[in-house]
Amino acid sequence: MGKTVIIINGSGGVGKDTLCEFAMKHYRCMNTSAIIPIKEMAAMAGWRGEKTDAARKFLSDLKQLTVEYSDYPTRWLMDRYRDFLQSEAEILFVHIREGSEIKKLTDSVKAEGGRAVTLLIRRGEGRHYGNPSDDNVENYNYDFIYQNDLPLEQAETDFPEFLEREILG
Repeated sequence: MGKTVIIINGSGGVGKDTLCEFAMKHYRCMNTSAIIPIKEMAAMAGWRGEKTDAARKFLSDLKQLTVEYSDYPTRWLMDRYRDFLQSEAEILFVHIREGSEIKKLTDSVKAEGGRAVTLLIRRGEGRHYGNPSDDNVENYNYDFIYQNDLPLEQAETDFPEFLEREILG
């Protein structure tokens, strides 16, 4: 199997990290997020890790500022991609919320000869968070969609099977 970047998205609480953990039991994976460097900056500004709607908006706004100023999130993620290429990992999961940022990373990976696909995770009914990063996750044309409505013990086998059948196979 070649190396695959899976840009994964979905509203908060749909189980993205849990599904990535399930995949890690079957594949050599790396897991990162465009928000990691933003959270580091936010912590310097007083953010304490809370996941309130106000905190989510703060992180979203801060990320947008760094995108507009220096395209920092994509540059940071491309460094993670290059680390992935040098690793033994088969899959790099990259969590990105905004459609424009998803496209930017997908195009950047493909421009370097890599394979990148997009995956939306859904579970139940969506909710409104009050920031564009979370509220607009459905506004992108994803390559794949996984409906995460199974009980955990079933999803633990179903999601890796989905990856093999739909994305990696």
